[in-house]
Amino acid sequence: MTYLTPRIALVGDRSPAVRSHARVPGLLDALAERDQLVLDAYWIPTEDAGAPGALDGFDAIWLLPGSPYRSEAGALAAIRTAREGGIPFLGTCAGFQHAVLEYARNVCDLGGAVHGEQDPDREEQVIVPLACSLVGHEGAVVITPGTLAERALGATGSLERYHCNYGLNADYLDRLRAHGLRFSGADESGQVRVLELPGHPFFLASLFQPELSGDGTRAHPMIRALAEAAVAHAALGEATPV
Repeated sequence: MTYLTPRIALVGDRSPAVRSHARVPGLLDALAERDQLVLDAYWIPTEDAGAPGALDGFDAIWLLPGSPYRSEAGALAAIRTAREGGIPFLGTCAGFQHAVLEYARNVCDLGGAVHGEQDPDREEQVIVPLACSLVGHEGAVVITPGTLAERALGATGSLERYHCNYGLNADYLDRLRAHGLRFSGADESGQVRVLELPGHPFFLASLFQPELSGDGTRAHPMIRALAEAAVAHAALGEATPV
């Protein structure tokens, strides 16, 4: 019996000017050809992601870079849908930043939490400008053993590429941890670079951009792990025979 291909929502405001967006089609092809992980991918603009039912039936959600998003509310709704619905989730760069923001607001009871890029004059900025910009930067990431991040990467360290100016405000680390969020990767100075949600089938986010790894002909292990989680999610559901 043949079943429908697992479906992945690529949430973001697609633009040819965003290098990571341009990389995605080739990475999906590489997953299919090299890893036999075939996904049915749909781009969902952030303005649409918050609409009722917009993400129904998807087996994975990938919140891609490209902030400020045209709809912050739509990006946060996509994260919440994945988090509460047990849908495999990957957030990269701005996806990491907004995963922190969504968790702060909806789990940590920080209703006034904001992203410093979107609301630079308001208090409770859980995402703030980095002391040193990471645009075009490549750096080592240290991964905590025994975590989802380690299982996804297959290692406790890697060299990763960045293209961002914002990161987590360390003043909120203890509050986020106390409410269950786990920070499982950091740079060599201890600055947070990876988060995950224990107890969720697959909820992972990185400040670096795994889609920029290598020459684009092979998917980064983190992206491959998301694809594997999507396949597993589809297998658990009552797939419709075709």
